[in-house]
Amino acid sequence: MIIARQNIHFLEQGLGLLAEVSDAQFSDKGLFGQASAGAHLRHVLDAYRCFLLGVYSGLVDYDARERDRRIETDRDFAAGAIAEVIDRLANLPEPVLERDLRVQVDTAAWEQGKDLWTRSTAARELQFLLSHTVHHYALIALILRGHGHDPGAEFGVAPSTLEYRKTAAG
Repeated sequence: MIIARQNIHFLEQGLGLLAEVSDAQFSDKGLFGQASAGAHLRHVLDAYRCFLLGVYSGLVDYDARERDRRIETDRDFAAGAIAEVIDRLANLPEPVLERDLRVQVDTAAWEQGKDLWTRSTAARELQFLLSHTVHHYALIALILRGHGHDPGAEFGVAPSTLEYRKTAAG
C-alpha cells in the first residue's frame, strides 16, 4: 500500500539522521529546554508501535505508549527500533491495511477512567502517523539547527509542501 511505503520513507529519513548527528546533538534538549531530538523521535516511534500492536486486534490505543527512554539517548538503539518498525510496516498484509479499527488517543488526561474509542481504518491511521512524523521531524529539525546541525531542507517538511515549493519555484 502506498501510504505504508510513504511512512517507511520518512522513517528511513530518521535512520539517515541518526547517522549524521552526535550523541550530544541527539540527546540534548533544544533551545527551549522542553525535549530533545531523541525524545521527539521516541514519541514518533511510540505511536507507530501502538499502531502495530493494535492493528491486528482492531484496537489501537495511542495512550498505551511504551516510552522507552533508551531511544532518546542511544542512537544505535533508536536505529534498531526504527528498523524494526520499518520491517513490520513493510510486512503488513494488504487485508490488515484495509481493516476497520477503533482508536483511542489522549483520553486519559481528559476523562479519567473512561474509554473513548473512535472509528478509523488502518489506512487512515497510517495517514495520521505520516503527518505526526513530519510534525515531530520539524521539531527535531529546529532542535538540531539550534545545536549546529542542519538536517536538510526537506527534513520535517510535508510532501505537499515540498511539491508546492517545486511548482512555486517554477
